[in-house]
Amino acid sequence: MLAESFATLSSVSNADLISADSEMKKVADALADLLRDHNPAEEAFQEFRGHQYDHGLAWVHFPERFGGLGVRPQLQREVDTALRDAGAKAADETQFFMHLAGPTIVTHGSDAVKNRFLRPMFTGAEKWCQLFSEPGAGSDFAGLGTRAVRDGDEWIVNGQKVWNTLAHLADYGMLVTRSDPDAPKHKGMTYFALEMKAPGVEVRPLRQITGEAEFNEVYLTDVRIPDANRVGEVGEGWRASLTTLMNERTAIGGGGAPKRGSGPVASLIETWNALPDGDRTAVGRDRVVQMWIRAEVLRLTNMRASQNRRVGNPGPEGSVGKLASASLNQEIMNTAVTIQGPDGQIGFDYTFRRPDTLSVSGAELGVRHAFLRVRANSIEGGTSEIMRNILGEQVLGLPGEPRLDKTIPWKDVPRS
Repeated sequence: MLAESFATLSSVSNADLISADSEMKKVADALADLLRDHNPAEEAFQEFRGHQYDHGLAWVHFPERFGGLGVRPQLQREVDTALRDAGAKAADETQFFMHLAGPTIVTHGSDAVKNRFLRPMFTGAEKWCQLFSEPGAGSDFAGLGTRAVRDGDEWIVNGQKVWNTLAHLADYGMLVTRSDPDAPKHKGMTYFALEMKAPGVEVRPLRQITGEAEFNEVYLTDVRIPDANRVGEVGEGWRASLTTLMNERTAIGGGGAPKRGSGPVASLIETWNALPDGDRTAVGRDRVVQMWIRAEVLRLTNMRASQNRRVGNPGPEGSVGKLASASLNQEIMNTAVTIQGPDGQIGFDYTFRRPDTLSVSGAELGVRHAFLRVRANSIEGGTSEIMRNILGEQVLGLPGEPRLDKTIPWKDVPRS
């Protein structure tokens, strides 16, 4: 069975063959040990996830002792497939942010920080959220002003964050602060793991056009954060935050390998099939087929990008999938509502509610909900305009826009 689960691995060059075989054997042995002693179909979810972490099969490309085996990240898919076949349950959407916080902590955190946060993050014992954007620092993230002042072994933090998805459910938040206002804006930032139930942390709902308050704003008033919760060096918060952002864009853009025909396009096909025969016109059929083809091209592109990754953290190319999926999701849902005619405009419940899970497209709650929810896809995780700037400058090598505030102290940067 284990050999079969590795049958779909991409081929490697002759120069890499010995190394690849060694890595495959390392993972296969760890899988065999895990499944010999623990049955994922019988053990509680968090208990089995803890054993998975201890066997190095949480993030296989992470170092040993920190949930990994130090092998190439492509092998994680094979691990996940083998465990799913053995009856393991998948993590729910409230654990989405472990795909952002985990790589950031393992890349920039001290061993003590890794030991403290990675295992409970993976098991789901501690849920996370992201505390980056501010009312005056969205697209210009490096302009943030939430202030962190050192006080012995603690930091006192004051400020406001906004658009914080599922912050009302989180135990910890990825927090980036301004620790040195005398340094240029990219140099004076420090990254922390913030306990969301700490005194001085207030989470307020932001109601969306769907009626939900999936997003939040978070106010920080004299919040004390132990220096032991710092991720990376003082003043290196920009570097740590880039790791988070690159992983976020890849995760939102679909950096994995979803099933063919899944996601928003599945809702479109279901809507089309439910139409009366007289409403399924040739023009409508052509439009639906075009959407399906584009969704499949994007899925295959993301698969190729994922297979080409040689390190644990993605590069700026992850912005391609994020940009393309934002636009495509909106077009798919526009099509799904349009082919319903007047029926697509009625029957939606706008009642205020606090969701207990994450929804990127909203398709699982129906076409009308998804049509509204996907409006946020071109904003969350970086606006589409910013994605185009990143691709132009970092992928295509085009000259960047003139920036006159990169070298002057943050406190001297003009603000509106």
